[in-house]
Amino acid sequence: MKSPIILEFHSKRLSDFDLRRIAKAQNENFDGPITAYLCGVAISNNVAVGVVFGHTRKGPFGRFDDGHYMRTSDIVCARREGRFWILNTLNSRYVIATFHRDIGRQTLRNFLMVSSQAIQEPPSIQ
Repeated sequence: MKSPIILEFHSKRLSDFDLRRIAKAQNENFDGPITAYLCGVAISNNVAVGVVFGHTRKGPFGRFDDGHYMRTSDIVCARREGRFWILNTLNSRYVIATFHRDIGRQTLRNFLMVSSQAIQEPPSIQ
């Protein structure tokens, strides 16, 4: 008897609301180049997880294609530019188009609170 094949889908159809927010974000004048737009974002352990749109470094095998879930590398800083939040990683800049419905904004607040406490100068050793 053959074992069953389990398929996992790692993509999501973007809602009309997501697409409207992405269109608004694309019309904004941000301070620097944008790597991609993220929808349904939640932040955990200094990384963001969301559905990607318009990634500048799409791979040949569907990596970073529109509608795919992605995890960013470690977030260096998050700041507000105009009407949107920008997440800076070491080599990329992501625009948060929409947050995860239930937990997204709270995870951003938690990240900002923890990261502001982590930037304190270490005590000097004499």
